[in-house]
Amino acid sequence: MKRRILGGTGLSVSEYALGAMMFGAMGNTDHDESVRMIHTALDAGVNLIDTADVYSGGESEVIVGKAIKGRRDDVVLATKFGLPMVDHPDRRGGSARWIHRAVEDSLRRLDTDHIDLYQMHRPDPDTDIDETLAALSDLIRAGKVRAIGGSFFSPEEIVEAQWVAERRGHRRFRTEQPPYSILTRGVENRVLPTAQRYGMGVLTFGPLNSGWLSGRADPTAGHRNAGLGAQMFDLSRSGVRAKAEAVRKLTALAAEAGLPLPHLATAFVRAHPAVTAVLIGPRRPEHLADLLAGADVVLGDDILDRIDDIVPPGADLHHGDFYISPTPAITDKRLRRR
Repeated sequence: MKRRILGGTGLSVSEYALGAMMFGAMGNTDHDESVRMIHTALDAGVNLIDTADVYSGGESEVIVGKAIKGRRDDVVLATKFGLPMVDHPDRRGGSARWIHRAVEDSLRRLDTDHIDLYQMHRPDPDTDIDETLAALSDLIRAGKVRAIGGSFFSPEEIVEAQWVAERRGHRRFRTEQPPYSILTRGVENRVLPTAQRYGMGVLTFGPLNSGWLSGRADPTAGHRNAGLGAQMFDLSRSGVRAKAEAVRKLTALAAEAGLPLPHLATAFVRAHPAVTAVLIGPRRPEHLADLLAGADVVLGDDILDRIDDIVPPGADLHHGDFYISPTPAITDKRLRRR
C-alpha cells in the first residue's frame, strides 16, 4: 500500500487509514472479530488507526488497544477528544482541565504510553483556542502525545489556530480531519486549500457518505438511517433526491469503468492532492476486504472529469448530511442578542 508523509510530522502513513468508529456498541460488538479486522488491515499495509474517546463510550479505544498490543511500533495511533463523554458540561470541549483528564483516560484504554496524533474532535466555541493549544503543547512536552490536529474545523478556525500557535509559541495543529466524498465536495472550496497552505496533513472521513456510495441496491435501507442521521436518507428532501440521482449516474460510470462503486468513491478522495489518507470505517470483515481490494485503484482524468459533470467541484448535494455543525450558526438561539 502506498504511503504519504503526514503534514509536517515526518510520519509515513498509508493512503488508507482504518477508522475504528464501528468497533464496539456503535457497530461490531464482537471484540475478537474487531481485533482480527484490525490485524487484517495491518497485514495489508495499513499503518494508521484512527479512533476517538467518544466512540462507543471508550469501547473502541479498548478494542484498538487490544489489537495493537505487540505491534505498537508499527502503528501510527490517532485518537480524538472533545465530544461529550457523559451529560456533564465539564467532560467535553477543549479546556485544559478536560484535556488533561481525557488524554489519561485514552492512554489507559489504549494501553499505551503515547498517542501519535491527538485530535480535537470538534471546535469548542466556549474555550479560547489559546488555552486548548497550551494544554496540548504540554502533552507533547510530556511525551504523551507526538502531534496534534483538528477535525471539522472551518477555514477561519484553521487559520486562527495556526496564528495563535505562532504568536503564543504553542505547538500547532499538523492535521485536519474533514468529511469528504463525491457527494460532499464543499471542503474543496476553502478547507482543503487552507490546509495545503499551512502544510497540514488531511485525513478525510466518510468516503462512502454513510452508505450512499457503498454499492448496495437501496442506500436508504440500512442501520444508519435513523436517529440524528435520518435526514441523510429522507427522500422528501430535495438534496437527498439529488444524491439518489447522482448515485444512479455514478453507479453506471463505475460499471463502465469496470470498478465497484466503493472503489471509485475512495479513489476519488485519494486523487485530491491535499488528501494524505482516507479513513475507511468497516463494520464487518467482508466490508474491510471489499475496501482493501480497491487500495491501488487510480482514476484517470477522463473518469474524474465525468465525476465533475455529475457532482460539480465544491458542491455539497445535501447540506443536511452534516448534522453536527462544525461552527455555531446564526440559528443557534444562544447567539441571539440579549
